[in-house]
Amino acid sequence: MTSTNLTRAEAEARAELIQVEHYDVVLDLSEAAGEHADCFSSVTTIEFTARKAGDTFCDLQADSVTEVLLDSEDITESAVRLSARGYDEDRGLKLAGLTPGRHTLRVTAKCRYSRTGEGLHRFVDPADGQVYLYTQFETADAKRMVACFDQPDLKATWTFTITTPRDWTVISNGPQSRSFAGTRAVHRSRIDYPLSTYLIAVCAGPYVGVHDEWRGHLTHHPETPEDQPAADEEIRIPLAIYTRASIAKHLDAHRLFTETKQGFDYYHRNFGFAYPYGKYDQVFVPEFNAGAMENAGCITIRDEYVFTSAATHYRYERRADTVLHEMAHMWFGDLVTMRWWDDLWLNESFATWASAMSQSEETEYQTAWVTFTAVEKAWAYSQDQLPTTHPISTDASDIETVNQNFDGITYAKGASVLKQLQAYVGRENFFAGVRRHFAAHAFGNATFTDLVGALEQASGRDLSDWARQWLKTTGISRLSPTFTLAEDGTYAEFAVLQDSETLRDHRVAVGLYRLDEDGVVRRFRRVELDVSGARTEVAELVGEQAADLVLVNDDDLTYCLMGLDDASRAFVTEHIAQIESPMARTLCWSAAWEDTRSGTLPAREFVRLVARGAASETQLSVTERILAQAAIAAHRYADPEWARAEGTELLCDALVDGARGANREAALIFAQALCRVPLSERASDYLAGVLDGQAGAIEVDADLRWLALTALISHGKVADPEGQIARLASDDRSSSGAMAAVRARAAVPTPEAKERGWQAATSGQLSNLGLRFTNEGLTWAGSEELMTAFSARYFEVAEDIWRRFSPEMAQRTLVELYPHWEASQEQLERADQLIAASQGGLKRVIAENRDRMARALRLREIDA
Repeated sequence: MTSTNLTRAEAEARAELIQVEHYDVVLDLSEAAGEHADCFSSVTTIEFTARKAGDTFCDLQADSVTEVLLDSEDITESAVRLSARGYDEDRGLKLAGLTPGRHTLRVTAKCRYSRTGEGLHRFVDPADGQVYLYTQFETADAKRMVACFDQPDLKATWTFTITTPRDWTVISNGPQSRSFAGTRAVHRSRIDYPLSTYLIAVCAGPYVGVHDEWRGHLTHHPETPEDQPAADEEIRIPLAIYTRASIAKHLDAHRLFTETKQGFDYYHRNFGFAYPYGKYDQVFVPEFNAGAMENAGCITIRDEYVFTSAATHYRYERRADTVLHEMAHMWFGDLVTMRWWDDLWLNESFATWASAMSQSEETEYQTAWVTFTAVEKAWAYSQDQLPTTHPISTDASDIETVNQNFDGITYAKGASVLKQLQAYVGRENFFAGVRRHFAAHAFGNATFTDLVGALEQASGRDLSDWARQWLKTTGISRLSPTFTLAEDGTYAEFAVLQDSETLRDHRVAVGLYRLDEDGVVRRFRRVELDVSGARTEVAELVGEQAADLVLVNDDDLTYCLMGLDDASRAFVTEHIAQIESPMARTLCWSAAWEDTRSGTLPAREFVRLVARGAASETQLSVTERILAQAAIAAHRYADPEWARAEGTELLCDALVDGARGANREAALIFAQALCRVPLSERASDYLAGVLDGQAGAIEVDADLRWLALTALISHGKVADPEGQIARLASDDRSSSGAMAAVRARAAVPTPEAKERGWQAATSGQLSNLGLRFTNEGLTWAGSEELMTAFSARYFEVAEDIWRRFSPEMAQRTLVELYPHWEASQEQLERADQLIAASQGGLKRVIAENRDRMARALRLREIDA
């Protein structure tokens, strides 16, 4: 048995043997606010049925197990195996000799509070000393708080009894009742609908709440089940938003409630199934690893989305995307849940697709698909070109493998493919198939095969070959135009070429653009067609006047690398800022970046392109992305000698000029980007001015001051780093300020400071947020020379970190501290040796980062 790394085979065998009906959970969190609180009492009673005689196991990660009762019989001795560390978590609780019929299992244990964002996480707010708890159970971490059968297809109902300090609030999946006993409060709730273990949530502490209500109607479709509310029946959903007391004054609840209601409007109009979980709480929690988590009726969101400093329109857009992504999961993931984690991609891809759809059609963020192209697709393209790329629908043999697959393929490529599928079968057919899927599998589990069947019924199209092409293969198709011109300047022939190991069917639009007399580049012709095979003729464009710019994935309908013909590439280099359409412009930025990554376009030319065109970009999501890409191009992909002689100054001048621009939001993006790159003297002078409150149109706040100070410290421009850090920390006593101080101290450019930071990062003693900020400071731009002392040490400690740390912390440490600061053949050889000696998740982490370094070395040679 492998309880802590459950395999698919074990999960299938357990689901065949038992059916779980109900969990009754009793937690004593009354001492959580104590100075030395590290554990809590957990008592779980599980009602389940064995379909036949057999053996199985129950999952639990705990400090100790006091008692295990099966049908009132004490089986503690046989169920619990002890190791040198105490209770053997890897084995779980053995349940031997089960007889057919109903059983009751009662487990009393002492479980550990988490500092890693896995399980029941405990956080002490440095602003006021208050303690906050929240859970994070995906993929399989419910067992860190309760004894359970921790797999998605064993759904059950739940009751909770939770004891806390008297003044605490508890937010969970169901409504709470509360009683008092002296200095303590007892909170009770019941979840009457079947729910997977990973979707259970408990948040406890002095959270501050704001309340509202959504009122609306369910639009009925032919697929809507008969038991749903009538079309003229008003539906009311209680809404609440919670956050820590110390940042509650910054909570823009009105805006968040508006976007939440817009999401409910959209999904009730299109999904044909009413929101099934009663209330809808959103809890902004500290030290959260991901963006958010879709716990049914109790969504947890990183509280860095409560903006305590100036935020750009783009950051608001990304937050709204997160809000709508998690809401989509209420239907796809929570109402209909995957049977096993091999369909994880479908959960995340659908929510990613749905959030972009609802944003673009229902909210103020009407260019959400442009952001998707610039951000999500760039992530997918990068992931899909690594040696560890995998099919969208891929192996999920065990939990460790699943955890590695929360990546650009699962989220962004999958969503791109769903967008392509929508174009392939038609929008209304796609929604009709989704509605069929919800109706057929509500409150149960389903697979991708089930969804394909529903889409085939709705569209009348056989999707089996489409699914094979797109979901079971790896890599990216490259689509490029090829044409010949007649003497009169029209196209004598025009075709789309597909270069790919797997020739896929694509629904695409080909757009022709030209520079008009007013200096604006506009589309004058668009043709939509199906592309298949290596060459597809586009007869509709024969006789059409030749364009200045040809886009063979216009409107970004498919997932591909979009090739530009030589004339279009040259045109983009000169006129990218004049392209009127944000989507077309973004597609050109994307094509230029992928040309850079392939070596077709020298890295220095991409930096020059961004330096010329970034200030004219109107889509701030695109601005932020291309500035980050330009930094990579200048300092990883370009010839280092060029970077030192010209590149650093070229990029810094563009960033300083942008930071001094009149558009306050755009200027902030440029200033933040400047803080994260190697600095020229002019850039250092500008950031010194930021510390003094002089930043042009930008209103200098604590976050920007911390970034500027960290950059100047890292580059040796601050005479008394500790004194400056202490002064800024005394002005900013928030939790974000405390973490920023950690980062700034790790950025101090001395061997002693780097050694302290390295020891802290590899100790296993830091919280998840403490680790993130320490690693950022250690590797901040300007630290490259000092960090070479750790290049070899990284490979010496990697195996120990992977074995000793929790999965989340191990992966974060090894990714963030990979020695990209010293790209060399020697580093590749060290990586090769570790890869040869490793397996599983560690092997994948090292292989991916080795590939990134190998690409950088290859591109440097090309650029030189």
